[in-house]
Amino acid sequence: MKKIIIVVLLLILVAGGWIFVFERESATVPIEQGYGPSPMLPAPNPTLIPTVNVAEAASWPEGATPKAAEGLKVEAFARGLDHPRWIHVLPNGDVLVAESNKPPKGEDAGFSIRGWFEGVLMRRAGAEVKSANRITLLRDADKDGAAETSTVFLKDLNSPFGMAYSKDTLYVANTDAVMAFPYKQGETVITAPGAKIADLPAGPINQHWTKDLIASPDGTKLYATVGSNSNVGENGMDAEKNRASILEIDLATKGVRVFASGLRNPNGLAWQPRTGALWVAVNERDELGSDLVPDYMTSVKEGGFYGWPYSYFGQHIDSRAKPQNPEMVASAIVPDYALGPHTASLGLTFNTSNLFGPDYVGGAFVGQHGSWNRKPRSGYKVIFVPFVDGKPSGPPRDVLTGFVGADDKAFGRPVGVAIDIKGALLVADDVGNTIWRVSPASAQ
Repeated sequence: MKKIIIVVLLLILVAGGWIFVFERESATVPIEQGYGPSPMLPAPNPTLIPTVNVAEAASWPEGATPKAAEGLKVEAFARGLDHPRWIHVLPNGDVLVAESNKPPKGEDAGFSIRGWFEGVLMRRAGAEVKSANRITLLRDADKDGAAETSTVFLKDLNSPFGMAYSKDTLYVANTDAVMAFPYKQGETVITAPGAKIADLPAGPINQHWTKDLIASPDGTKLYATVGSNSNVGENGMDAEKNRASILEIDLATKGVRVFASGLRNPNGLAWQPRTGALWVAVNERDELGSDLVPDYMTSVKEGGFYGWPYSYFGQHIDSRAKPQNPEMVASAIVPDYALGPHTASLGLTFNTSNLFGPDYVGGAFVGQHGSWNRKPRSGYKVIFVPFVDGKPSGPPRDVLTGFVGADDKAFGRPVGVAIDIKGALLVADDVGNTIWRVSPASAQ
């Protein structure tokens, strides 16, 4: 009862516009030590009320842009979008953008103090806008680095996110199903009805609604990400069936199986260009303190288990998971590379071009949407992780920063990332409603 009373009082403060951070809990480990193959993992530091430190969403001031790293430049590829979340570049250079947000809660979802609290936070962060439920096609016909035309490509979708193109078919991951649409390159609109390929876990809770999608190189299979229905299994494991997983969909049989599991909230899927391995960016659990748990990116092993909810970063046990499962903990795979605690690392793409020079070839760009449960904040930027022989090698480099202004408001928040047909980096900014394009300062 005491806990409920405290939470309610704090909710009233938040609803009234107060910004609060609990001074008694803050990071004790430098953020740099939360990156890499062996991040520092101090003891958990849970508090009665979680640390809340989210940047209030604002709009980019006239003429303002994020800040590109030295030797790079950033320009707007397209503005005026409606909560752009994910990007897919077609072989002819056209850029598809999923303008999307979470679906509305059904009446049977029920009310919870936690859910109400999360809604308040998301509104403050600019994440409670109504979903446009469409995919827009952007075309840069003169190849000058800015789209001249913007066309509604697909509409009346259901919180779309991931996209994949293979063999004259565009696959779209709605929040509840993978849909297939016939498509010829160069067309600017799809009017044909979609065919359902497979259902995806959704339902009344649907806590992590985003579902990414990638096609196998031979076009015979699809891989879809499905996040958990909770932070650490508190809604019961029956609510987690086929969640916290990457699902494999056989396009010939429409059969669906769990390819890898124990991934709390997997999002960006990408094929590593040197090894051909499937990689994914994963958002880890919250409310263990500002230093835990680091998000990560990892190669994905078929049949692999990565710990959630019972443990994190291998065999580090999370005592909140009930019941415990020592056998599963013993099998948990250590991820390849930590991306910092609470950074909300969503977007992942490998650099497959030579535009940025040899130091960038084969490495990974990561879009970090930004923290809510850490003091000081983490993320709110795009980073690059160098790779050697198909494996991460060395510390990350900032590529795009400046998303939080001097007034402590978030002008933008990076999400999806992709390489365009000329080799430049595209970044979806869902608060700034912009697609940014990053290229070498000397590039045309």
